[in-house]
Amino acid sequence: MLDLMKKRFEEHPELHPGLVWEQVAERLAANPGALEAVARMEETGGEPAVVALPGEGMLICDCAKESPKGRRSLCYDDEALRRRKKNPPAGSAVAQAEAMGVTLMNESQYRALQELIELDLKTSSWILAPDDVRQLGGAIFCERRYGRVFTFHNGADSYYGVRGWRGVLRV
Repeated sequence: MLDLMKKRFEEHPELHPGLVWEQVAERLAANPGALEAVARMEETGGEPAVVALPGEGMLICDCAKESPKGRRSLCYDDEALRRRKKNPPAGSAVAQAEAMGVTLMNESQYRALQELIELDLKTSSWILAPDDVRQLGGAIFCERRYGRVFTFHNGADSYYGVRGWRGVLRV
């Protein structure tokens, strides 16, 4: 996993200005749980890479061009999954992220990542829903269309074959 991460690090310097690989390798080596989480991100199609976002420090983010294939057709969280009576999906984005040891990206992280690379041109990704939206039964997702990043809302119990989620891991 370290070799793959190093290769991506070297291939995409625009994602992490000012960072050197040795810093990343040290942090990952010191945290075996992080390497496991990164491996799970990779196994589900996330193509995790080291990213330095303004005000966030060093993160590992899903940088797959489209929402990861192994994380689609999920409702937002387990509460929404329990409430879905007809045709429930196989699981939820939040629970899957927790099981992997990562969190869903929030809107500002998603937008900052989109400033570095264009993502979700054909898919959409659940992102961390603000508490007030979630308390009303909703959740939010983002995508890029027409050269812009859009944030939309949906019922948290909805799911679509082209909607997955993007994870982030702080290291």
